[in-house]
Amino acid sequence: MSLVVLKLGGSVVTDKDEPETVDEAGLAAAADAVATLAESGRVAVVHGGGSFGHHHAAEHGVSSESGSHDALGVRAIHDAMKRLNDAVLDTLADRGVAALPVHPLSAGAREADDSLSLPLAATETMLDEGFVPVLHGDVIAHAGKGATIVSGDDLVVSLASGLGADRVGLCSTVPGVLDADGDVIPEITAFADAADALGGSDSTDVTGGMAAKVRKLLALGAPAHVFGPEGLSAFVAGESPGTVIRGE
Repeated sequence: MSLVVLKLGGSVVTDKDEPETVDEAGLAAAADAVATLAESGRVAVVHGGGSFGHHHAAEHGVSSESGSHDALGVRAIHDAMKRLNDAVLDTLADRGVAALPVHPLSAGAREADDSLSLPLAATETMLDEGFVPVLHGDVIAHAGKGATIVSGDDLVVSLASGLGADRVGLCSTVPGVLDADGDVIPEITAFADAADALGGSDSTDVTGGMAAKVRKLLALGAPAHVFGPEGLSAFVAGESPGTVIRGE
């Protein structure tokens, strides 16, 4: 049975201007999309941190690069992400989706070379048993750095490559990868296709910016679609909204 990995950006499901505030309308629309996908195949969901994780991560000085050995700070970030994860799970459950949490802090780690180790046996078994695993951006133990942030994009790459996803969708507040004129780039098959527009910075927030996202998605073996909330229904219908990223 086919597998779709869908990432819901933190800015889609939360109000990033108000600490720990869910965007009820955005989350409801996203949950409707997941429910429709789950009716016809296997679905794994990843959501970002939005006003839950990023607020606490910034407060404690933790990012994908900068780590911390402060257990209380690590717990503060993780606990905030669990509260958001609970809200996502509850909204999915209201639609009859058999969603279960997978917390990266307890499931994986980063090696000294910064590579992500995320065992997928539990997630794969959940999928095989008809559940919808829901992962989220999180803090994660990092060899030599204490704990750092693992982004939803990194989790998407691990899930899609490790489980052989057929389609990948990343829903954020932008309609796709934009060129220098602000227009959506319909297809990217190499980083050079978008390098001028993306620039050299990979660090627009604690988890990395669009340039980092594109680099990671080019390494997948499945087409990845980057789109805004208005593209959700098209993605669910099997269409190609926004930008499709496929490495050659």
